[in-house]
Order: sequence, then structure tokens, then C-alpha cells
Amino acid sequence: MQPTLKTALHDLCLQQVNQRIATAKEAMDAAQAAANNEGKSSAGDKYETGRAMMQLERDQHARLLAEALKLKQALDKLDVSRQHEQVQPGSLLRTDTGYFFIAVSLGKLVWEGQEYMAISPLTPLATSLIGLQQNETAVFNNKKIRILELC
Repeated sequence: MQPTLKTALHDLCLQQVNQRIATAKEAMDAAQAAANNEGKSSAGDKYETGRAMMQLERDQHARLLAEALKLKQALDKLDVSRQHEQVQPGSLLRTDTGYFFIAVSLGKLVWEGQEYMAISPLTPLATSLIGLQQNETAVFNNKKIRILELC
């Protein structure tokens, strides 16, 4: 495995996170605009309920934005140019069960037809792998996972 592959996966993660950020910002702005444009009706309760619903929607998108910004911050801290001797954040590993990129939890990434799982270092699977070296084995959910290659 090449360090350039890690860079490509890192870039894919950043693209996904940046898209989440943009989508959350757009949705927040749309919800805020809808709340601001909500006309005062003769039924005051209906007006207040509509504004409250739009505020809840805006708050939900604000939470999604905050989560996406945390993911971006975590990605920005990774040094994917380093070759790792032990599994740690920023590592890319090939195991007998698949490929894993220890970065942030984004799930399946596809690069040049190959699937990779982007997982957070805080996930139970990652914590069982962190600190191990190539050719070592972890046990996760009563199954052995052997590290075949580490980058």
C-alpha cells in the first residue's frame, strides 16, 4: 500500500465532510429564512407553532453542522504522509477481513474499485487494533483479525 493511497482516502473523507458542512449550512439558512418569512396569521398559535417548528429544524441542522465540523477538525489533525509501524489514527491497514482507514467514522469509501472502511479511532474495532503491528492479530467480536499490511 502506498502513502499516496492514504492521501487519496483522506481527500475522499474531506470531500464528504465538506459536503456535509455545506448541506447543513444551506439547510440552516433555509430554515431560518422560512422562519423569518412566516407571516403573522390571525391564528397566533398557528404562527408561533410554525416558527417553533422551523427553529427546531434549524437547531437540528446546527447540530449536524457541529458534528461535521468536528469530523473536519479530526481529519485536519491527521498526518497521512507518515508511514506507521503501529496502528494509530491516520493508519491504513489491510487485514484478512478488509481494508480500514483509521480516521473518522464515514463508513465505506471506494477508491479505484476497492472498498475501504473509514472508522474512528474511538470505535470498538479500532481500539482493538490500535497499537498492533503488521502480522499481529486482534480479536473483535470473538473473531480474529490479522493485520496483513500497514501504512
